[in-house]
Amino acid sequence: MLRGQVDALPGDLEAVIALSDLQGMAPHALKGGAAALLGEVVADELMMMCKAGDLPPADRTGIILAGDLFSNDTADERGASGDVRSVWTAFSRYFRWVVGVAGNHDTFGGVQERERFFRQPGRELLDGGVVAPDGLPVGGVSYIIGRPDKLNRREQSAQLERIEAVLLQDPEVLVLHEGPDAPGTGLRGNAVIREAVEPWSRLLVICGHCHWDVPLVTLASGTQVLNVDARAVILRRAGA
Repeated sequence: MLRGQVDALPGDLEAVIALSDLQGMAPHALKGGAAALLGEVVADELMMMCKAGDLPPADRTGIILAGDLFSNDTADERGASGDVRSVWTAFSRYFRWVVGVAGNHDTFGGVQERERFFRQPGRELLDGGVVAPDGLPVGGVSYIIGRPDKLNRREQSAQLERIEAVLLQDPEVLVLHEGPDAPGTGLRGNAVIREAVEPWSRLLVICGHCHWDVPLVTLASGTQVLNVDARAVILRRAGA
């Protein structure tokens, strides 16, 4: 878990916590120690930190999920894919709102189950749109660039078209699973995504997929990229 500061947060919102790539299992105290997806356990841990006063109240904290929240039962298969509704449910049970994207390993049941799940208030899965919980404009595009015959992948042109359509709606935060690279740093990512987001100098990009040793990079234009792969990054307004 890392802590960071932002210039401002709107209204009654006291914190935003961004996470991705929680691909593991852990003992779940609220389930008698039974194994659960790591994201469920993290949601409970963060909630207890809120209750203890180590974090702002959960009902004044928003959650941003940048994808890949599944693991198989024994956490011994790299890149397993499956249903992550239990993780989203755990976060939305406690926190003010949950907004995010699907990674290349996330599913949400069948089409009708997915639609019913995201009709419930307080949770928004983004894939080409912008929402504004508490007045904070957050855009997002799910999936990664790749062969469209594989799970949660799109051709490059189609993915870039969605990203550009979101950027034209002028979000302050753009959530992606696959994010940009950072030239000259050795930090991996997709160069064509960097070329798409770099002109938007007042933008914060939140992404995962490729792990960075350094979580925050500012691109040459001023665009900031926050990599939350295998992290929970707690963002509060400066001075709070």
